[in-house]
Amino acid sequence: MNHPNPRRPVVAIVADRFERQKHATHAVLEGYVHALAQVAKVLPIIVPAHAEGVDAETLISSIDGFLLTGSPSNVAAERYDAPPLPVSTVIDPARDAVSLQLLPLILEAGLPFLGICRGFQELNVAFGGSLERAVHDQPGRLDHREGDHERPVERWYDDRHAIGIIPGGRLAKLSAQATVMVNSLHHQGVDRLGEGLRVEAKAPDGLIEAISVESATQFTLGVQWHPEMRVGDSPLAHAIFTAFGDACRTRQEERLQSHHSN
Repeated sequence: MNHPNPRRPVVAIVADRFERQKHATHAVLEGYVHALAQVAKVLPIIVPAHAEGVDAETLISSIDGFLLTGSPSNVAAERYDAPPLPVSTVIDPARDAVSLQLLPLILEAGLPFLGICRGFQELNVAFGGSLERAVHDQPGRLDHREGDHERPVERWYDDRHAIGIIPGGRLAKLSAQATVMVNSLHHQGVDRLGEGLRVEAKAPDGLIEAISVESATQFTLGVQWHPEMRVGDSPLAHAIFTAFGDACRTRQEERLQSHHSN
């Protein structure tokens, strides 16, 4: 008797690298792990932000999806040929080195990809785009930052503004509404859109809020907001992780069939 494959798809998440008790540490925030495990129904594994320790060929042959998370750190400006960010800005060169090396290879291999906040920005940079370092300082822009840090952390993820979803795209297939409220915790944003990327949604001030890879046949999506923190009460957030998980299951079936035939 044939049984459906009980194994969960494997999704790699690149860690942030920071200092904890004077030691370099590699870690991922709980919200992403929870959303992947509980909604996408995949097995999340953490990839260290350690370029010498990551072999792309080995990783790609072993996983079914790839997620780049949000982070307190920003992509280093040198990665998109801009003047260095202010010294007070938190950066993570170790993560930049791993995520920006892996991402083009992951996409070329046909793996499903989901990028959130920093991950959305990394997708743009990987395709030759640039970032605006202080969106809130630009004339006519909304303040997309999270606001008062004295509030409980859950309140940081309250909805801040609407997005308009572009008809006919990947995100439009996941939403019953053309306009959706989202949470927004960023001070950087897309300046120049990377070549080969499709705009999936915009904020009322015109800032790009979601993108996908035009030529990709697999699931690819980058969003500037934080669906991982709202999978329990946002239909769109839940739909994003469900669709990503389904895409990873399809990839898993292809990978296992290929493995068995070899």
